[in-house]
Amino acid sequence: MTERRRERPDDYFADWKEREALAEGMIPLIGKLYRTNNVKTYIYGKSLANLSVLDIMQAHRFVRQVEQNELSEFETFPVIQALATLDLGTAHIDAGRIAVAYEETGKPAGKSVEEFVRSQVAGLIGVSKEPVRPARDVVLYGFGRIGRLVARLLIEKAGGGDNLRLKAVVVRHGGAENDLVKRVSLLRRDSVHGPFNGTIRVDEDRQSFVANGVEVKVIYANSPAEVDYTKYGINDAILVDNTGKWRDTEGLSVHLGCPGISKVILTAPGKGDMKNIVHGVNSHEILPTDTIISAASCTTNAIAPPLKVLDDKFGVEGGHVETVHSYTNDQNLIDNYHKGDRRGRSAPLNMVISETGAAKAVGKVLPQLLGKLSGNAIRVPTPNVSLAILKLNLKTETTVEELNEFMRRVALHSPLRKQIDYSNSPEVVSSDFVGSRHACVFDSEATIVNGKSAVLYCWYDNEFGYSCQVHRILEQMAGVNYAVYPQD
Repeated sequence: MTERRRERPDDYFADWKEREALAEGMIPLIGKLYRTNNVKTYIYGKSLANLSVLDIMQAHRFVRQVEQNELSEFETFPVIQALATLDLGTAHIDAGRIAVAYEETGKPAGKSVEEFVRSQVAGLIGVSKEPVRPARDVVLYGFGRIGRLVARLLIEKAGGGDNLRLKAVVVRHGGAENDLVKRVSLLRRDSVHGPFNGTIRVDEDRQSFVANGVEVKVIYANSPAEVDYTKYGINDAILVDNTGKWRDTEGLSVHLGCPGISKVILTAPGKGDMKNIVHGVNSHEILPTDTIISAASCTTNAIAPPLKVLDDKFGVEGGHVETVHSYTNDQNLIDNYHKGDRRGRSAPLNMVISETGAAKAVGKVLPQLLGKLSGNAIRVPTPNVSLAILKLNLKTETTVEELNEFMRRVALHSPLRKQIDYSNSPEVVSSDFVGSRHACVFDSEATIVNGKSAVLYCWYDNEFGYSCQVHRILEQMAGVNYAVYPQD
């Protein structure tokens, strides 16, 4: 990318108001593209759908921070405006990348924005093929932290309703008369992730809730075998098991015996010969014939993408992974008996040395690293966001500058840009990454390199970032395959 700098405005506030007006003007155009054409627009991988004016402006600011390029609303608004006039098929379109490409090649060649945009999405004009027909039913078995976040994602991404449709959640009855209301209230308000973005109503007569127009049945059952999903109008559904109760193929196969269920995704590391998938890294291994898939763990999802690209570029001889992990609900709030070592001590008051199988599990995702990594974990008194510290012995010598620049380009321009994000701020702390949709965020300011020895720091929202990875696997298993523009 060519480095470009905007001239300093004479009046910062006047410049802000102009850009604010352009961002405001984008919103109905972005909405039209999304709801009419099922076209989702992005700025360097950051989705613009359902964003506020300030959120759109912040997306532009991110590019200015890490790409050394003064991309602004002045460049992207004409691109989005041009896209909105075209008859486009379903796709994900990065308006920011098209805008930059126009400034670098289109404008010097004398093309208008409209002409250039049309050339960039030529293969999409007049295409009516949808990613999935009909909509694929989805069931969430378990409605805890991950279940509720996956529900938020499914509802948020419902679009025109023709891709994935959340039809039901399955839970045990908690015993309270207002059990349904209480469970829905946990979806509506979240102490870490904030309020639900939209409206939710409870329909107790139909034993369901309606979120942004999506009706979701709440099914009470003590075991999978009790449920006939076809009685609820659910067929050929993908079930996401968030309970972690069954971790092997035999246990999870019980779901497949239920009428209406055809595939299962486990949101925990799978045991035995079950495929453990980190989307973007080994998701090419998912076959149409696969019926049970594990989405691995949040930590495996965080470390596998950077380990893959670093091994491809520099070679990884071996190393150690230390995860500084937020406490989880298997720990005690106050000191009390726990069958696990150390976990009986109060989670909000202590750092607790624990263990992680993520370093070993990476071998299932990246076989070339099997047996090369050790790992351990420290649970700390924060409710969300964790940090993976990778101490690696590389095959090739490098420098801080070379390694950071490599990771920056991977985060912005590689096929793993949805998995790896990049930070160059010396001031960020864990709470800044709550809500990150990436599997990890590479902290360039913390990198240490000494010849072939490197220490890397990768933040990850162990709840929401992981849920986004689960959703990507869900889309792939459902056959949702978006065309991506501009094409690399």
